[in-house]
Amino acid sequence: MPTIPPTDLLDDWQSGLADGSIVPYLGPGVLADVTSLSDGRAIPATSEQLILAMNGGQPMAPKLMYEFPRAAMNVELKRGRSAVTRFLDSTYGATRWTRAAVHAWLAMLRPPYVIDINRDTQLLDSYAGTPHLLVLGCARLGGTDYRFKLYVSDGSSYRAIAPAEADTALPVLFKPMGAPLPEPSYIASDADYVDFITELMGGFAVPSFVKARRRGKRYLLLGMRLNRDTERMVLADLIHDAALEPAGWALIAEPNDKERRFCKRLGIEIVEAEVLALLAEAVPG
Repeated sequence: MPTIPPTDLLDDWQSGLADGSIVPYLGPGVLADVTSLSDGRAIPATSEQLILAMNGGQPMAPKLMYEFPRAAMNVELKRGRSAVTRFLDSTYGATRWTRAAVHAWLAMLRPPYVIDINRDTQLLDSYAGTPHLLVLGCARLGGTDYRFKLYVSDGSSYRAIAPAEADTALPVLFKPMGAPLPEPSYIASDADYVDFITELMGGFAVPSFVKARRRGKRYLLLGMRLNRDTERMVLADLIHDAALEPAGWALIAEPNDKERRFCKRLGIEIVEAEVLALLAEAVPG
């Protein structure tokens, strides 16, 4: 049964997130309480939610319902890459959403390094007014070896910069699957993931200053299920050079055997708890 993390562990997490020794790694579950301000519908965050939203609320063929990248690849082949981009722009750039409790909590802690595999902009909102660096994943771009776009914010606006220009003392927001802002960039279809993961394994999808910053860190996985190979491969590469055991913790209320084996291999301890239960303890009232 899901439990609430012990108070001492929660205190360690909060202090570690604040001082940067623990890095939050955000998955779809952190958006579970987010709804549209106009009509109350839930934000599409999980793979199935994204597929249904992209297809007008209707299920696609069973083989396409397996995973969003597969469905996005099908749409891209039939209607063009722009159709997928328009859907993601409309969903995460044009629609106004309520604030996620997890993001409100992290905004208070202001971790100096955050990884967020969602494509929404709530993490960017949390650091509005604070100078920071933003890394967006990108794929299938000619003329560059990099599979990321790098921006610096002065607290009010972004501008694109080269990695050599980065002030490495600033907080780093890493959104490997992209976002609509400051310019749309997404990892969405199977072809995107193949290209991105290949370059991630080769070292070209992570800025060198991030590689230096991540050494010896521990990770707190929030809202992550670890059943899909694509997400597992991205995770394993992004947390390369993590601390020795524990390399971190994963909040998974009802983990399956596959998730247990994967976390054990990476040295990540599973805490059988709900994310919102954690917040109820961390931010009482």
